[in-house]
Amino acid sequence: MTTPENIHQYISDGMACEHLTVDGDGHHFEAVIVSRAFEGKRPIQRHQLVYAVLGDRMRQEIHALSMSTLTPEEWAARGQK
Repeated sequence: MTTPENIHQYISDGMACEHLTVDGDGHHFEAVIVSRAFEGKRPIQRHQLVYAVLGDRMRQEIHALSMSTLTPEEWAARGQK
């Protein structure tokens, strides 16, 4: 069974993240991903970057992944470090 820790590792291995959290119950997952790679990109483009990192895992292992994809500036504007 896929765990939040697995997904965290997959994402962090595939892209540079300033902040990354993944929570879930084994079926449904939520991720907060903060990366400079998202700068200048629309939300759908940001999600596509993450989907590209996860590759076939999105069809085989991960059935539902909700994402908040933010730039470091957007993250800071929310009062986060």
